[in-house]
Amino acid sequence: MPGENTAVTATVFSGGPILTMVTATPTADVVVTEGEHIVAVGAAALTSRYPDAHHVELGGRTLVPGFIDAHSHLCIAALHPRWADLADVRDADGLRAALAAQARAEPDAGWVRGVGWSDLDNGFTPTRADLDALGLDRPVIAVHYSYHQCVVSSAGLDALEISEGSPDPPGGSFGRTPSGALNGVLYERAFSEAHARSMAPYRDPDRWAEHIATAAKALLAEGVTCVHDAACPPSAERVYANLATTGRLAVSVLMMPHAEALLSPLDTARLDGPTTGEGDARLRVGAVKLFADGGVLPAIGGTISGHEISLGLVFEDLKAQVATVVGHGFRVAVHAIGNRGAEATLDAFAAAARTGPDDDHRFRMEHATLLDRLQVPRLRELGVVAVVQPGFLHHMGGAVEGFVLDEATWMPFGDLAEAGVVLAGSSDTPCAFREPLLTSALGVTRATSKGTVLNASQSLAYEDWLRAYTAGAAFAGGQEDERGRLATGLQADLVLLDGPLDASDPPNVAETWVAGVRVFERGDTSAR
Repeated sequence: MPGENTAVTATVFSGGPILTMVTATPTADVVVTEGEHIVAVGAAALTSRYPDAHHVELGGRTLVPGFIDAHSHLCIAALHPRWADLADVRDADGLRAALAAQARAEPDAGWVRGVGWSDLDNGFTPTRADLDALGLDRPVIAVHYSYHQCVVSSAGLDALEISEGSPDPPGGSFGRTPSGALNGVLYERAFSEAHARSMAPYRDPDRWAEHIATAAKALLAEGVTCVHDAACPPSAERVYANLATTGRLAVSVLMMPHAEALLSPLDTARLDGPTTGEGDARLRVGAVKLFADGGVLPAIGGTISGHEISLGLVFEDLKAQVATVVGHGFRVAVHAIGNRGAEATLDAFAAAARTGPDDDHRFRMEHATLLDRLQVPRLRELGVVAVVQPGFLHHMGGAVEGFVLDEATWMPFGDLAEAGVVLAGSSDTPCAFREPLLTSALGVTRATSKGTVLNASQSLAYEDWLRAYTAGAAFAGGQEDERGRLATGLQADLVLLDGPLDASDPPNVAETWVAGVRVFERGDTSAR
């Protein structure tokens, strides 16, 4: 296999379109790699310098850098095969059947756990009564596809010490019936503790590592060679470190530190550990992950036809948390879906920029799903990278298209790009589609699951989305001198695309190369 046994042997790629993602020289005739790195990019004449090179004939296929998923939850998604899959559940009977099968499959698990139900298409939201009907003697949890909401059984409420008189926790709420009784639905940070409790038995380091290794390898077929694991708890950092040390991590990972309980406030103890940028090309520490607002309860405000509205949750103390993170030498990433969440995020970034020791904070706004017109230029002024998910257009687009604020735009990708804001492409898996070639197509068509088009004026070209998934994502992670472009000295992570770059019929990944070695070839079952 080229480059695997003799690092000094060059490999020349030529014979098809080559998109370098380098602004000054966006295309090339030839890319040459030696060992793990790119050693030359340019005109066809370069080939003569490498007479003994191995040649990879593109045959008209397009060569691009390896894709970087700038907002993934790989360490959680890897465990999905162990839980009941509720993605296709449409009613209480289907829910109970899936969870009953899960209970039989794992009779010793402390919690019966299912994941992925959605209320977007059919409005079905299960309740504790649906879960209690299973008649199990242990807690049951059904996690919403967003990972910002769940339903627990009565035994689950008891295990969490939530009673009828319990007040809503900061940054979260308990669902109730019209009469005020708990219905078992837990939102945002109320969900967080239930998620952490039910996850605990699955954090066995050895078995968790096996699941992550398997899930990471599967990403190679999609051209993904690096992920930014957004909200990476210390337990997952330890598992990743073991995988990297033992050579079992098929893709590079940027770990974004977060508390053990998802959606939780800042874990100050973690700030005494390795800081942003520490590590190597296989495994690095990224920006600390914080939250400005909710996911199913995003903080939204403004006017609709002149009428004031204010919805959702803004999490408290964000400005102080950002300042603390920056003061400890970390970069920071903040989840902000609603425009009020975005405003709180921008205010926190502005304050940190005035006091922080680093001129290049490389602030990240995760999602940036709804922005006011005046917020877009603020992102540019503060140097904020918008880490966006074009795949959201499918499942979320149909739900929000009728909810139009007077001064705000849903998923304003076109406005952000026009303002000069760097866009980083990402999936938010397991909450949405993860394949970069598919989600990029949605970023072009802006098609929703309802067959409609959301804000067609905000469309970006397919090539722009590929740039967001390569150079843009690398910049978001502070990895621009390591990956994301086809340039001399960078990691030889490459993807060969078969088919035209057409959003109506996206190309396929033909081959994926990591550090100069071909690790996936479509149709080759022996590819590593």
